[in-house]
Amino acid sequence: MDHPICPLCGRPIPPEARQSLHHLVPKLKGGKGGPTVLLHQICHNEIHATLTEAEIARDFSTVDALRQHPRLSKFIKWVSKRPPGFHSKTPGGRRKR
Repeated sequence: MDHPICPLCGRPIPPEARQSLHHLVPKLKGGKGGPTVLLHQICHNEIHATLTEAEIARDFSTVDALRQHPRLSKFIKWVSKRPPGFHSKTPGGRRKR
């Protein structure tokens, strides 16, 4: 059976990997019930450490837009060299809402 692919980093998401659903438009910004994507937890953490929920809702509500962000692009290059189940602490805290 094929594992789902993380749309941010392009690596497979095996069942044992830490994973979560990302709302493309944050719930607090009108995205409740809207589209979600399954991501590695480390990829999801990096999105929320990089961008505020307002920035995500306004400018980064697609996977393509997220992949174009300079910090996320650098992160993707780094994490794509790691095994699919890799997880580590994301430096910095969650950005303000």
